[in-house]
Amino acid sequence: MSSNEYLTRVNLMDAASEDADTPVTFGKRVAVIGGGNTAMDSVRTARRLGAEKAMIIYRRSEAEMPARLEEVKHAKEEGVEFLTLHKSIEYIADGEGSCKQGGYCRKWNLGEPDASGRRSPVAIPGATVTLDIDMAIVSVGVSPNPIVPNSIPGLELGRKGTIAVNDDMQSSIPTIYAGGRHRAWRSTVIL
Repeated sequence: MSSNEYLTRVNLMDAASEDADTPVTFGKRVAVIGGGNTAMDSVRTARRLGAEKAMIIYRRSEAEMPARLEEVKHAKEEGVEFLTLHKSIEYIADGEGSCKQGGYCRKWNLGEPDASGRRSPVAIPGATVTLDIDMAIVSVGVSPNPIVPNSIPGLELGRKGTIAVNDDMQSSIPTIYAGGRHRAWRSTVIL
């Protein structure tokens, strides 16, 4: 499941309640793949919904995580485990397509810096770890949905297909506002 779907269903659709129309799965051993603010929100939500073990799996070190420092701090205070310098490579699903039997991660080292100055992760050949998880939430590099900006005639687009907005986040159509990755500038939208 993606972080966007997980958080939307829990926060906006009340999917954690017993009488939800579209209930969310409650994992007891949850792995969230990614190191950004959305990943921290997802792992902390899983913990609050009863996960006995909730972990972040991130392919770089904690120092390279894009999440705000306070997000990482709060996640640790809530008992979240951090498995850094690891990258998920496979989930073992049950017959229904759910991650019920675990997963595998490859261990990484940090190599030379990439073009942005971040040290690039390099896989350690043959170094894998088996995970005992029953739920995986993927929270990596989400791009804007192209259907939204491309389906509205007259909507002015910015770089890379994002929605162009003014300082008040208003688009070229006065009744449409945009935030998060749909904006011309990257930012966080909290649900």
